[in-house]
Amino acid sequence: MIGHPRTPGRHRAGLAPATVPHRLWDGPARAEADRLGQTWKSWTILYGLGSRRFYAMAAWSMPEALIVSDPTPEGLEAQMHNAEMIQILQRQPYAPALAEAGRS
Repeated sequence: MIGHPRTPGRHRAGLAPATVPHRLWDGPARAEADRLGQTWKSWTILYGLGSRRFYAMAAWSMPEALIVSDPTPEGLEAQMHNAEMIQILQRQPYAPALAEAGRS
């Protein structure tokens, strides 16, 4: 405050630099994101420290970005699996419809 003396902090002029301890925030969650990234090679996996959510971005070519997220690694894996199945089903026509088309 103006007019009140301040005690010098660690970054004030004239003081020797102080070492700040390095912190690894959410270490287990970040390790889990790394594990998911090694397991799911066709996805880029991230962990958001601020949101505390896991994010997965499809690493294959698509017209629009495919991003899924979930607060748990298990939920993220389920969403990635569902997204892959939807992509496969959209690429391949329904087999019984092809069989009926071949009969006529």
